[in-house]
Amino acid sequence: MVEPCTFVIFGATGNLARNKLLPALYHLESAGRLPAELKIAGFARRDWSDEHYRKAVEEYLEPHARNGLDREVFERFARRLCYFQGDLHEPDSYRDLASFLEERPLPANRIFYLAIRPAEFGDVSSHLASVGLNQEEKGWSRMVIEKPFGYDLESAHILEQQLHRNFREEQLFRIDHYLGKGTVQNVLVFRFANLMMEPLWNRNFIDHVQITHAESQGIEKRADYYDGAGALRDMMQSHLLQMLTLVAMEPPARLDAESLRDEKVKVLKSIRPIPPNAVHAQAFRAQYKNGVIDGQSVASYLDEEGVAPNSTTETYAALKLYIDNWRWRNVPFYIRTGKRMKRNTSMICIRFKHPPQQLFRETQLEQIKPNWLVLGIQPDECLRAELQVKVPGLEMRTRTTTLDASTCGIPQMKLDAYEALLLDVIEGDSSLFLRYDEVEWAWTVVDPILKVWSTEREYIHTYSAGGWGPEAANRLFDRDDQYWRNSINDEGETGEGE
Repeated sequence: MVEPCTFVIFGATGNLARNKLLPALYHLESAGRLPAELKIAGFARRDWSDEHYRKAVEEYLEPHARNGLDREVFERFARRLCYFQGDLHEPDSYRDLASFLEERPLPANRIFYLAIRPAEFGDVSSHLASVGLNQEEKGWSRMVIEKPFGYDLESAHILEQQLHRNFREEQLFRIDHYLGKGTVQNVLVFRFANLMMEPLWNRNFIDHVQITHAESQGIEKRADYYDGAGALRDMMQSHLLQMLTLVAMEPPARLDAESLRDEKVKVLKSIRPIPPNAVHAQAFRAQYKNGVIDGQSVASYLDEEGVAPNSTTETYAALKLYIDNWRWRNVPFYIRTGKRMKRNTSMICIRFKHPPQQLFRETQLEQIKPNWLVLGIQPDECLRAELQVKVPGLEMRTRTTTLDASTCGIPQMKLDAYEALLLDVIEGDSSLFLRYDEVEWAWTVVDPILKVWSTEREYIHTYSAGGWGPEAANRLFDRDDQYWRNSINDEGETGEGE
């Protein structure tokens, strides 16, 4: 049974709360999934009453509610809302918050969701602890924090020490919304609920693995954050390495949070370190210049509002990683992410090796095309296997045919990943949240690259907006017959030049 709780949102009027968090809670209300006595307390600096906050939330939800705002659902949701005026940096605000939570009274189980700047995580956790809101004498206390979890390995250590001075690891929920996506979770089901793939899931049969996250959007007026972070920190260290662990992990002993996270950490520990002199052989970065997307001209990164005119921040990053264990030794994992790409797409593409004997060498067949297994993450959630079959007729010719999971090509109700993850927080299930050692080992993978790139501020490769990134990124491939796969439905298009 799910226990009632108080959901405290720090930064209750900020972008994250308005665009993601409150809409997700509203949709859970609409689906009847929130505990009956759950209350939502907004913490922000504005001098508002409960009623004023409810009206503001209604305005926030109008553009985000699926199928329009349902008045009956919103009335139920609004009764859960209350507002507390406070200053994140003022210790007295936390004493007043503790009194507010006790006097209302609100459920003693508490979730503190830090929808605020990462630089403020440590201070807020200390202030909460100073007034006893980290204690669990009357009910449990949980804190949810958003990425980035640190800026590099050293800052991640510092943040971890701050958080753990005041909260136990079991109370911390490091949220990565990518892990709430249905197809990401389906990787586990596909791998461990189907016996037929397990014998093929290793270095003997798999040629290489690609993990791609492409966005047609630019930095969306987030230069103050993005120009100091870049694609490697923003996407690689968190989302894409997490997807890599799900593809590469061993079957867990049990399907509980700690067993799952133990296996993911083993993968991260097994990634072959990249020494400074190998960074250019295994990592590539670039920055978008002006181009055309969907018929519209778009500006270059350097012309975005708030970006320094001489910035060498990467908006495209690609890595080649090796996992040095029994299953994956010498199988390259190619991961890439980029902004202002041709279209939005996230997918995992697994290419199998060619058959060991070329039986069709003396026929009209050209080189047999490889078999692929493609898992679409977004916008199309899909699982597709590609096989070669003979074309009808007398001649020996082949074509690629696909075996699709039943959801491929079928319109689906689009569920925001936050909804599933917020339910997990309320239920205390940390399976899809990051444990600190996962964060630490992920930073260990990318930190050497960050250090080298930080010294190279004179030049960065560029690529035209609206393409699939720079052709120079192809230098990461081990062989000439390897290439980036850009689409679920076909075998891709070549990248655009620099």
